[in-house]
Amino acid sequence: MGKTYVGSRLKQLRRERDLSQATLAQTLGLSASYVNQIEHDVRPLTLSVLNRITEAFGVDATFFSRDDNSRLFAEIQDVALDRELCPTPIELQDLHALVESHPDIARAMVDMHRRYRNVRDKLTVATDVRIAAGNETSALSMPHDEVRDFFYARQNYLDSLDQRAEAIAEELGVTQFNIRATETALTQRLRSRHGVQVEAGEELGGTLHTFDQEAGVIYLSSRLIAGQRAFRLAAELGYLEAGPLMEEVVDTEQFSTPEARNLALRGVASYFAAATMLPYGMFHQEAERCGYDIEYLGQMFGLGYETICHRLSTLQRPNLRGIPFTFVRVDRAGNISKRQSATGFHFTHAGGTCPLWNVYDTFTNPGTIMRQLAQMPDGRNYLWVARTVRHHQGRFGETGKLFAIGLGCEARHAERTVYAKGFDLGDFASATPIGVGCRVCTRQNCAQRAFPAINQSISVDPHSSNVAPY
Repeated sequence: MGKTYVGSRLKQLRRERDLSQATLAQTLGLSASYVNQIEHDVRPLTLSVLNRITEAFGVDATFFSRDDNSRLFAEIQDVALDRELCPTPIELQDLHALVESHPDIARAMVDMHRRYRNVRDKLTVATDVRIAAGNETSALSMPHDEVRDFFYARQNYLDSLDQRAEAIAEELGVTQFNIRATETALTQRLRSRHGVQVEAGEELGGTLHTFDQEAGVIYLSSRLIAGQRAFRLAAELGYLEAGPLMEEVVDTEQFSTPEARNLALRGVASYFAAATMLPYGMFHQEAERCGYDIEYLGQMFGLGYETICHRLSTLQRPNLRGIPFTFVRVDRAGNISKRQSATGFHFTHAGGTCPLWNVYDTFTNPGTIMRQLAQMPDGRNYLWVARTVRHHQGRFGETGKLFAIGLGCEARHAERTVYAKGFDLGDFASATPIGVGCRVCTRQNCAQRAFPAINQSISVDPHSSNVAPY
C-alpha cells in the first residue's frame, strides 16, 4: 500500500461518528496512542488498519485516498481563481497541501466563497434591473443554486430517506417488470391509508398534476404516461408518510429564503419518489447485472431515460455502492438546469461549459446515445454517455422541451458498463481533451476557446496568429 498519511481524514470520520479517540481505538482493536499517532500523521495507515476501518464503519477505501479529495481540490481551485478575492495567484502545490492537511479549512473557504458568489450575483441583478419601490428584494435570491449545492454537498445521496423509501417500496410490492401494478398499489395505499382519491386522465392545461388537500383528491394530467403518473403519486405519498423525515433532511441546511427551502423540499420529494419507484437494493443489483444499460433499465422499470440516469447518480450507499456518476442536464444554449456529482468532477461557476463535451453533439442526433472518452486538464479520464430527451410534448404548436442528459464516470469504472465496449481503456491518446469551462481551463492550444483563462495573462501579437485565439 505504501506510506499513506491520513490523519485529517481519520479525524473527520471520528468526529462525524461522534467518537473519542479511545472509543475509536477500542472499536478497531488498537491502542489509543496508536490512533493518536495516525491522526497526527506520525504513523501511516496500514492495509490491515484500513480493512478494519472499512469493515467497522462502512466507508469506501477511497475515503482515505488522495483521489477522494479531487472534488474538494477542484472547488478550492475555483476559489483561488476568483481574482476579486485572490488577486495574487496561489501555487497548485500549496492548494494541494491545504486540502490534504486541512480539509475542514478548505471546506470552510469553499462555503464562504459560495455564499459570497450568491450575494455577488444578487447585487449584479440588482444593479441591472430597476426595482419598483416597495418590491421585496427576496425576489433576487438564487434558490436553484442553493438547492444544487445542497445535493452536491451530500454527493446526491440521502441515506435515511432512501432507506425509508425502500421499505415502503417493499410493502407496495414494487417490481421492475410491472409499472402499472406499481401505480395501482400507490393509488390503493393513498386511498386506504390517507383517504386520498386519484383522478387520472384530467385535462389540466399546462399543469401535470395537482393535489387538492382539502378535497383529498390528486388530479393527474392526461399527458402523463404510467411511469410519470406513478412517480407523482410516489412523491405525494412521500409528503404524507415521510413528511417529518423530509423536513428534517432539508433543515440540515440553512437556506437563505423560504423559496429556496421549498424548492429543496420538492427536490427531496422527487428523490423519495425515485427511491420508491427504483428501490436501492433491487435497482443496484439490476444495474450491476446489465452493465448500467440505461435504456434497458428504463424498459425494465417503466420509467424515462432521465429518471434512470438521475437514480444511477445516487447509488452511493455505504457497503453497496454503485458506480459514482456525474449527472447533468443541459439545453441547446448550454444552460445547465440539473447537475449532480458523486465523483470528483466539478462544475465551475466561472463561465460556461466546454463545447467539446459530447452532450452538445446529441442535439444533432436526437434520441441517439453518444459515447465519449474525455480527458480533463488535470489528466483525469472520463467516460461520458449522452442522449437527448423531450419533455411534455403537448398539442400541435405548443413549445416543447428538449434537453441533453449526460452521465459520466471516471474511466477506472468504465469497464463495469456496457458503454465501454469498443474502447481501449488502456490507451487514452485518442481521448477528447475537454475542460470545465474556458475561463478556468488551462489548455494552451484549444481552437474552441471562447474566453481567455482568468488565471493567465493574455499575450497577443498583432503580427501573428494562432489556432487558439488567446
